[in-house]
Amino acid sequence: MHEYTSTARVWGLSCPGFPEEVSRARRWTRDILRGSPLADDAELIVSELSANAILHTASGRAHGSFHLAVAVSAQVVAVSVTDDGGTATAPKVEHQDQDAEHGRGLGMVSAIAHRVVVHDSDHGHTVTAELYADARLGGHPC
Repeated sequence: MHEYTSTARVWGLSCPGFPEEVSRARRWTRDILRGSPLADDAELIVSELSANAILHTASGRAHGSFHLAVAVSAQVVAVSVTDDGGTATAPKVEHQDQDAEHGRGLGMVSAIAHRVVVHDSDHGHTVTAELYADARLGGHPC
């Protein structure tokens, strides 16, 4: 394959910031990744990131929304959730007590994904989680 060509495919979905949209985002992801060994992990990550967007940002307010992208290649599945912002701080991994009821979601995503990247902009935050088909590519934390 030529170094400037790619076989990656990308899908996008915009959802209103209602809690029931989290299950829609999860189903949509599952449908795209049907048959992939990474589907269950990607579905769980999408669920967590979508719920975080609704609960912790302007995405969950009146007229709010969140945006989901799924990129698939032979080597990587990347899922990204972009929120509407409205918070003073970007999402970050917090090390919570195992009995904590809140604040463990992004830590869980980091434990499942091979790589997690947070991008800030004036309009919100995008959290991207990458799952590698070959764990040796990313040095999955054990």
